[in-house]
Amino acid sequence: MPVNLPTPVASSLLPIDGMRLGTAEANIKKPDRKDLLVMQLNPQATVAGVFTQNRFCAAPVIVAREHLASAKGVRALVVNTGKP
Repeated sequence: MPVNLPTPVASSLLPIDGMRLGTAEANIKKPDRKDLLVMQLNPQATVAGVFTQNRFCAAPVIVAREHLASAKGVRALVVNTGKP
């Protein structure tokens, strides 16, 4: 997986209908660095997931499965840089 890629130029990014993106500095790994992404989806968006087949899995996997199984749908995704 590539790491330490340069920040893309904003003018080179194309909009995606039905999605809004936001970033923040949560200081997860390093200070003064955008390390949190929030994706807001339109209510009509369809979301799917691929999960581990292991009998024992981490709590975030369990929670994500439950959210996808609920009839409420998914309106946002949060992505962080990972463990500090």
